[in-house]
Amino acid sequence: MSYTEKGTWVYLLASLGVWLGYVAFLLQRRDGGPLDEVAYVGPLLWSVGISVLASTVGRVLFEVVRPSDSHLADERDRDIDRRGEHVAGIVLGVAVVCPLALALTEAEHFWIANAIYAAYVLSAVVGSSVKLVGYRRGV
Repeated sequence: MSYTEKGTWVYLLASLGVWLGYVAFLLQRRDGGPLDEVAYVGPLLWSVGISVLASTVGRVLFEVVRPSDSHLADERDRDIDRRGEHVAGIVLGVAVVCPLALALTEAEHFWIANAIYAAYVLSAVVGSSVKLVGYRRGV
């Protein structure tokens, strides 16, 4: 497994795992009341920070446990990354329509902020998945 493929796995798992934890946290704090009344700003900011930290630390730990032969990306790695980022950008562009529509209809900030976060996570998951398929099946 190449260095960049390992990083893709870590990014996928960190992004999705932290977001799922954030959603579970919100649902737990809801306590039977309306979801948009939960204090979400702090937990959302913490989850973004934790996601970045988990991705960085996870990549280092993965590299310690299973070192790569080389940390240099070759042409195949660059092509796979380019394709994955292209698809992720398209997904993000389409997914941002939802928070935009929420903003235009003057929805609660809770829903707009969480729709933006969900769009980012969807983009990360789809982009990473495209990259991992590229590594397994070829470009």
